[in-house]
Amino acid sequence: MKTKKSLFLLMSAFMALTTACSGGTGTGSSGAAGAKGDQAAAGSKTAPVELRIMWWGDQKRADLTNAALRKFEEKNPNIKIVGEFAPSSGYFDKLNTQLASGTAPDVFFLGGNMVDYANKGVLLELDPYVGKELNLSDMDKGMIQYGTVKGKLLHISAGANARGIIVNTELFNKAGIPVPKDGWTWEEYAKTSKDIADKLGKGYYGTYDFTVDGMDISLKQRGKMLYDMDNAKLGFEQKDAEEWFSYWDKMRKDGGVVTPELQVSNPPTDTSKSLIVTGKVAMNLTASNQLVAHQNLTKDKLTLVQVPRGPKGTGVVFESSQGMSGYAKTKHPKEVAMLMNYWINDPDAAKILGNDRGVPVTSAMRELLKKEANPVDQIIYDYTGRVSEATKKEPVNVSYNPPGFTEYSKLADTTAQEIWFGKKTVPKAVEDFYNGTVKIFNNNK
Repeated sequence: MKTKKSLFLLMSAFMALTTACSGGTGTGSSGAAGAKGDQAAAGSKTAPVELRIMWWGDQKRADLTNAALRKFEEKNPNIKIVGEFAPSSGYFDKLNTQLASGTAPDVFFLGGNMVDYANKGVLLELDPYVGKELNLSDMDKGMIQYGTVKGKLLHISAGANARGIIVNTELFNKAGIPVPKDGWTWEEYAKTSKDIADKLGKGYYGTYDFTVDGMDISLKQRGKMLYDMDNAKLGFEQKDAEEWFSYWDKMRKDGGVVTPELQVSNPPTDTSKSLIVTGKVAMNLTASNQLVAHQNLTKDKLTLVQVPRGPKGTGVVFESSQGMSGYAKTKHPKEVAMLMNYWINDPDAAKILGNDRGVPVTSAMRELLKKEANPVDQIIYDYTGRVSEATKKEPVNVSYNPPGFTEYSKLADTTAQEIWFGKKTVPKAVEDFYNGTVKIFNNNK
C-alpha cells in the first residue's frame, strides 16, 4: 500500500509540474498563467515614496495645508506626505538646523529670504521637471522670474499678494474724514494719520509704524531697491534710509503714530492683538492676504488701499507671498515637482487652500476662486487686480532681500526701536544701521 501511495503522489506531482510548464501558452486568465501575471504585476509596484514638507504658520494654516496634502495622497496613492510646521518666529532656526545636519525636508517653504538659501546651494534645481512633472504655462511670469536665481529655477511661489494699506473705515467715519483712495501721497498719509489721532483723541492713532516693512517700497518709489541681485550689491545708500526713518520719526512726534510701547505690546504681526481690529489704529501696511484674518476679528469694516505714491509710482507689485523649494539632496526630485505642480494647478488644492498664503499664482485658479469668493475675498481680488494693472503702466523690477536677511531684519528692527525709545538720534541710528547692513551683506555674499 505504501509503495502504491508513493507512486501515486509522484505521478500527481509530475502531472502538476507538466501542467504548470505548459500553462504559459494558454489564453485563459486562471491557473498557473494567472498566478505568473499576478506576480509580475506585484513586482512592478514600486515602494511608496515618502516626502517631508515643512511650513510656518498657525493651526488654521496647518489644518488647511494638511487637508490639501491628504487630497494629494488620494490622487497619488504611491506618495505619502509627512507634514510639519512651526511658528514663524522659530521656523527658520529649525530649518537651518536641519539643513546643517543634512536632515532637511524634501520640500520647505521660504519667503523673501529665498536668495540666502539659493546662494548656499541647498535648493533643488527644478528646470529639468518643467513641462513634465511641473507645468508653469499658466503661472504669472513675475512669479517665475522671482523663483529664478542666476538662471536656475529654484522656487515655486505658493501664493501671491500685493502689499497695501489696510484701513479701518469705522475710525474714518467716526473722525469725519473720507476713506483714502488710490493715488494719494506720503504727505497726505502723514496728515491723515495726525488728523485721525487729533479728532478721535487720546488712545487713538492714525497708523502703526512700518518703517522697516515699508523701506523697500519707499526705495522702489525712488528707482532704488533693498538689494540689487543683478549686480550683487545693495540697492540703496545711507541717505536714502535716513530720509525714510526721518519721515516716520517726525510723524511719531506729531502724534499720528502709535506709541512705541503699544507697538511692542500689540504688534501688528500678531493679528489677535492688532490695534486695527480693536479699533484703536486706523491704518497699517499689510499683505493683501491678511485682510481676511483681520476682518474675522472685528465687526468694523476693513478695506485695502494702495500705498501712497512716490516719484516713480507706488513701488508695489503683484508679488510672491511665500513659496516652496526642494531640498537639493532629496532622493525624490520628481515627486517634489509633482507636489509643487499639484499646489499651483489643481482645482481641489486651490479650493482647500483658498487665499491663506495669498491668491493663486495661476490665472485659472484665481478665476476659479473668484467665482465663489465672499465679500472680503472680493476686496482682495479687486485690490490685487488694481495693483496688477498699475504695474503694467509703472513696472517695477522684482527685488530680493539682501543676503543675510535674518540678521538684517534683526538689525533693522533694533534700529527702529532705538529711535522710538530715544536711545539714538535718527542720523546716528541710520549710520550704524547702514554700516551694519554692509557688513552683513559682505559676510553673506
